[in-house]
Amino acid sequence: MARYRGPACRLCRREAQKLFLKGDRCYSEKCSVDRRSYPPGQHGQGRARFSDYGVQLREKQKVKRMYGMIEKQFSATVKKASRMRGRAGDNLLMLLERRLDNVVFRLGFATSRNEARQLLKHGHFRVNGRKATIPSSLVKPGMKIEVREKSKDIARIMGALDALDLESLPAWLEVDKGLFEGMVKALPSREDITHPIDEQLIVELYSRY
Repeated sequence: MARYRGPACRLCRREAQKLFLKGDRCYSEKCSVDRRSYPPGQHGQGRARFSDYGVQLREKQKVKRMYGMIEKQFSATVKKASRMRGRAGDNLLMLLERRLDNVVFRLGFATSRNEARQLLKHGHFRVNGRKATIPSSLVKPGMKIEVREKSKDIARIMGALDALDLESLPAWLEVDKGLFEGMVKALPSREDITHPIDEQLIVELYSRY
């Protein structure tokens, strides 16, 4: 299945909560979820009824869309999490948080994960001094992510850093705005993810197959 190219706000409305796919727009009065808090489509304002499977499916779709992944990528990540030690749900969220595009977003170099993915593919970042262009690569403690020297004057990156609230930065990351670089201090923990996610529903959904 190809990556979704339609209106991002439509996805947030479908999941009935903000997935923060549009950067600054999600925090403004223009946010579609705030203006129309019901699913899109002709029957969007009808009463929604979900089976147990439907609830699990909606949770999976929400998280998959939040991190901007296609089904094949997400399914492979769930399988990898299930093979790791510990709780599969916690492992899944840790793998998602360690994706390079998510880390670039969390560090404040981009206003959304979609924007972070685009900036990475265009070669604007280095990881441990080497050019990084693969958004799905996983970071490890001790890795340094920095903006390339020629990319430090890009308006989108500068604007995102200016808007970054350091208090909202996850404890496992640190950033130096002046140097345009960030560091992975440790592996993320479940407590670092504040967005409402019920990862167990996703594990139960894939256990059906």
